Amino acid sequence: MRTPGSTRGWWGRKTTPGKVEAYTRLSFHFFALVEVAAIGLPLFAQVGTGIASWTAVLVTGHALLCSATASRALDWTRDRRAQPVRLLWSLGAVTALIAAVAIVLGERGPHDDHVQAAATTLLVGVLSFGIGTLTLGVRRGQVLALIAGVVGGTLVLQLALGVAAPAALVTALIVVLAGGGVAFTAVFSVWLLDAVYELDEARETRARLAVAEERLRFGRDLHDVMGRNLSVIALKSELAVQLARRGRPEAVEQMIEVQRIAHESQREVRDVVRGYRESALDVELTGAQGVLTAAGIECEVTGEAAGLPPEVQSALGWVVREATTNVLRHGNAGRCAVAVRVTEGSVVLTVENDGAKPVGAVAAGTGGGAGLVGLRERLTAVGGGLEAGSVDGDRFRVVATVPLAAGTAAGTGTGGVTS
Repeated sequence: MRTPGSTRGWWGRKTTPGKVEAYTRLSFHFFALVEVAAIGLPLFAQVGTGIASWTAVLVTGHALLCSATASRALDWTRDRRAQPVRLLWSLGAVTALIAAVAIVLGERGPHDDHVQAAATTLLVGVLSFGIGTLTLGVRRGQVLALIAGVVGGTLVLQLALGVAAPAALVTALIVVLAGGGVAFTAVFSVWLLDAVYELDEARETRARLAVAEERLRFGRDLHDVMGRNLSVIALKSELAVQLARRGRPEAVEQMIEVQRIAHESQREVRDVVRGYRESALDVELTGAQGVLTAAGIECEVTGEAAGLPPEVQSALGWVVREATTNVLRHGNAGRCAVAVRVTEGSVVLTVENDGAKPVGAVAAGTGGGAGLVGLRERLTAVGGGLEAGSVDGDRFRVVATVPLAAGTAAGTGTGGVTS
């Protein structure tokens, strides 16, 4: 039993390029009906039934051959099958044969105006549809040569069969205009079909890139979120072990702190998954100072984050988080200074520590790790930049710059405030 949606199932299941291709194919099949209706049927009204009958059969056969050739040629343009060379040669031969019949009919048939008009219509019509179909099966660079060859052959054939030169030239000109128009339609149809497929492929590629970019963003966010917390958990767990071995009660407090950080990490990971997490600069500055101090690293934070745009705070907050993680993981820092200042329409964040490893050691920023790569991507997205490297051999400095939008600098603190 047919369901209500089954009538549109064949068309509805097709993609947009598939629909355009189906429309193109149906159009060329419709050309066969147009050829029979425009050339074959009027012959019965122009000439006798005897002549009209066999010429109409020729036109119908030519139209069917054009339809079959067009279908195969479209498959070739889509790289689905080999070039239909035999069909193209067959169509060319049949077209030339019917053209010769039309010329003979016009020159040596009954000397009647209706017969002359029918012969000209037959000649021009068959050549026009023949040229249009043949162009589907050749390279685009060969189309002009094909049209020139058919028109030149028509002119030579007419002159050889005794057609007067002026009449032959006029007929050749009509073939150029009519055949060229049909050929242009065919070439444009193929170009349009190729363009639709290319656009669809581009759309799919863009979708895949968007998915890949989102995966990279998620991986970067997860790295930024978990990096510092895991470092703190490892540090506090090691401290708790040492305290427990010495029988110190502070070991319990450290493990409670580890538990708290673990729960906080779970919440942050859930926020990342939901895509809602935004890093607040003031929170990150306070958190960095607390974490570094707990690790025995003296930390000084200067400047204020109040009044900065959310986008700027989010970008710089990630810088503070990543830089803090690197201070904990790499080197042997005893002091770390974090400064926030506004200058010339930009916000500059500087994180500097005295625990840089010697040249050749694996230090943050020298290996192009995923953390700094992610930070550069974040800052680039808001028009900022990042510089990281050793200073005077024993210090490591990270400088992040983010431009301010017009008017957002008003009311922003410019430094000097110690947290």
